[in-house]
Amino acid sequence: MIRVENLHKYFGDNHVLEGIHAHIKPGEVISVIGPSGSGKSTFLRCINLLEKPDEGEIYIKGVPLIENMKRIDALRQQVGMVFQQFNLFPHMSVMGNITMAPKMIKKISDADAKDLAMELLQKVNLSEKADAFPNRLSGGQKQRVAIARALAMHPEIMLFDEPTSALDPEMVGEVLEVIRNLATEGMTMVIVTHEMGFCKEVSDRVFYMDHAIIYEEGTPQQIFEHPQKKRTKIFLSKVL
Repeated sequence: MIRVENLHKYFGDNHVLEGIHAHIKPGEVISVIGPSGSGKSTFLRCINLLEKPDEGEIYIKGVPLIENMKRIDALRQQVGMVFQQFNLFPHMSVMGNITMAPKMIKKISDADAKDLAMELLQKVNLSEKADAFPNRLSGGQKQRVAIARALAMHPEIMLFDEPTSALDPEMVGEVLEVIRNLATEGMTMVIVTHEMGFCKEVSDRVFYMDHAIIYEEGTPQQIFEHPQKKRTKIFLSKVL
């Protein structure tokens, strides 16, 4: 589903990603963990070219993204992304936020877009908030709307960049429950997260990133119970 080969990214003199290699299969849930500044979010943003790599290639279903920049909008529709800060349009209702992209990009009718939005709002347990505006929503509700908005484009892959980091603790669970349900349904997902318990529960594999590389990877059991490398052990001793 996703193949990353020799991915490098620089910000000025800062070598943020130093030759990342990864292969993510259809239906896999990958959690990406590691200390701040290790390149986790940059890795995620490179997968759908929100950041353009300086070297290497990213393949989605066998199609090279960087080689096909003219088709990037079509290819990017296959990859939904949810950010830390929700990024909802404040002047639009929840319904407007969810229906805008399907109507503008996929050219579906207003009625069909509204039906889709209501279906997705049910999925994230927010059907009663269709006419609300973002300033009337809690942080957890905003993030669930952001997930629904991403799902409205029918992506085959979902990327989550620390989806609970901006939330109050009591709101984290409601967002994780939505992601947990997507995992159960077989959605291919890459999740940058600091929620270690959740990571253990939903992940097929865990990437531990450190010093701009995927320093160690394995099943949750391998990474959390039997880490092989020194920096992995040090990191986990601080967060568990």
